[in-house]
Amino acid sequence: MKMALLGYWRTSTAENQSGERQIISLKNAGCEDRFIFGDQITGTSNYGDRPALSKCLDALRDGDTLVIHELDRLGRSMVEMLVQVNQLIERGIHIKTLDGRLSTKDMPEELVKLIVGVMGYAAEMELKNIKKRTSEGREIAQNRGVKFGRKKQYTPQQASAVLEMRHRGQGYGTIGKAMGMSVGMVRRIISNSELEVAA
Repeated sequence: MKMALLGYWRTSTAENQSGERQIISLKNAGCEDRFIFGDQITGTSNYGDRPALSKCLDALRDGDTLVIHELDRLGRSMVEMLVQVNQLIERGIHIKTLDGRLSTKDMPEELVKLIVGVMGYAAEMELKNIKKRTSEGREIAQNRGVKFGRKKQYTPQQASAVLEMRHRGQGYGTIGKAMGMSVGMVRRIISNSELEVAA
C-alpha cells in the first residue's frame, strides 16, 4: 500500500496570502489537493475549534507523512506540540516541516522529542512576547487618548430620540421599530446613558 503525504496549513483570519503560500509549498512538497487540509483561525484557539486539523489527523494512517510549513501549525505551546507529535509517532506517522527543521523519518525518536521541545518552547515564548508587545502598544495608545472597543452605531440625535421615547414609557421593541434599530441597540443606548449619568 502506497504511503500518503498529507499536508496541513493554518493561518489567522487576516492572513489570506500566507495561506496561499503554505498551500503552494505543500503542493511543491508532493501533497495532492485532496490531501491538503487547512484552517483559517487564530493560533491560540483550541483543537476542537480546528475542524480541518481534526480531519487531517483522522485521515492519517500508519506510514503516512504529515507535512506542515512549521511545527507551530500544530499548536503554539510546547505541551500541545509534544502531545501531538508523540501521538503521531506512536501511530507510526512521520512528520516533516518545510522549514527544514524536522523530519521524523530520518531522525531517532529521542532527537525528535528534543527538537520538538526546543521548538515548542521558542514558539510559546514568541507568542507571549507578541501578547506583551500588543498589550504595551494598547496601553501607550490609551494614554494618548485613543479609544478602543466597538464604535457607536448611532448619532447623538438618535440617542436623544430613543431616551425621550423611553422616558414617555415606550417599550424597547416599539422604540426599535420607530427608529429602525435593533432592540439590542436601543438597550445599549439607554444603558450607556445611565452609565454617563452615574459617572
